[in-house]
Amino acid sequence: MTKIKILIVDDEKNQRDLLSGFLSKNGFEVTSAENGEDALAKYPSVFSPIAIVDMKMPGMNGLDLLAKLKEINPFIQVIVLTAFGSVETAVSAMKAGAFDYLTKPIEELEELTLKLQKASDQNRLVVDNKVMSERMNEIFPSSEMIGESSQMQKVKELISLVAPQDTTLLITGDSGTGKELVARAVHALSPRANKKLVAINCAAFPENLLESELFGYEKGAFTGAGKLKQGRFELADGGTLFLDEIGELPLTMQVKLLRVLEERKIERLGSVSEIDLDIRIIAATNRDLEKMIQEKTFREDLYYRLNVVRLELPSLANRGGDILLLANRFIETYKKKVGKDIKGFTPSAAEMLTSYSWPGNVRELQNIIERAIILSRSDYLDKDDLGGVSQKGASKANNDSLQTIAIREKNQIETTLNRLDWSLQKTADSLGIHRNTLRSKIKEYNITQ
Repeated sequence: MTKIKILIVDDEKNQRDLLSGFLSKNGFEVTSAENGEDALAKYPSVFSPIAIVDMKMPGMNGLDLLAKLKEINPFIQVIVLTAFGSVETAVSAMKAGAFDYLTKPIEELEELTLKLQKASDQNRLVVDNKVMSERMNEIFPSSEMIGESSQMQKVKELISLVAPQDTTLLITGDSGTGKELVARAVHALSPRANKKLVAINCAAFPENLLESELFGYEKGAFTGAGKLKQGRFELADGGTLFLDEIGELPLTMQVKLLRVLEERKIERLGSVSEIDLDIRIIAATNRDLEKMIQEKTFREDLYYRLNVVRLELPSLANRGGDILLLANRFIETYKKKVGKDIKGFTPSAAEMLTSYSWPGNVRELQNIIERAIILSRSDYLDKDDLGGVSQKGASKANNDSLQTIAIREKNQIETTLNRLDWSLQKTADSLGIHRNTLRSKIKEYNITQ
């Protein structure tokens, strides 16, 4: 097992040697430093995920060292050492990004070991999430899965957490919120990414055809079965099966799906031989399954089998500033297809977009922007171009309604720039606008680093 690297920084030699000796015996790879300057000189060659830093040292103090270590490695988890009773110092350190603190002298070495293990787990989680987020942006650079709202950040975080696992996932949300897109993201970021993602809409087939679509059939299984056909389960073997509109599955089919989830085996229609499956199942619905259970139209045992991890997608009206981000991204996409140089929205059009309730969610927004670009005769889309959008559909859920469009746009740009360390290209890609447009906006709003 790989040893966890750790940097210990303390000007007291006895304390430093005590910690180094104890942690080395307990499986850690220890590097020690007597002060902040010494620590910074050694850290680039060590690059440990964890550091123990004394807050009070001659020269550079612990808070300054904490900040400099974070500059070198934003993911480092720092446990600070403070004098007994120095609560304010510990609070300051936690606000500055410390993972935890301990008081000196350290007597509970087992407690220290436990905190170091938790710090290591936290480091791994943060790094994995960052890697997953970057991979998601690479795989879906121009999809609807953009957004800086807290709701979408939570969705992306959950995707990054659940994708590497092989657990069953249930995606819920209104029509048009991007459930299939999430399923594809989870598959693409999973260990099964090099295998097939097979999708089927359970509402698209009558019950008798749905069974043969899912399970397949043998030649001669029924009239018209002239040759063997593999079902969607079998086609997805080794990969992922996405069952869209799972709430539309008939009760008889629910029983058969439950058996597949429990045993990971199927039988083709007309066969008595079982086929073993290595498969991940992702299901999605816009129905209220809990209510359907009460109405006896959805099996409770199947629900619990599907609902191992649940990911609920927010409606577009509840995503605040993401509306304009998506709208601008769709402009960039469709103006190239249509061959028009659309530069953006007039203020009145932008206000209309952000106050509309969007019952059709992202899909409705996408269709309206595409139609507006086709019909527009100007460089800027005006409210008259946005057919189907009206103030009558104003959203009560939009918490940003008291802010002006300009303030919202400025805040969105600032937030994204800071999150992406002022990389203009990455920020422009995230916002769905051209890099030159971003430069103009930075100048217009006088945004500084």
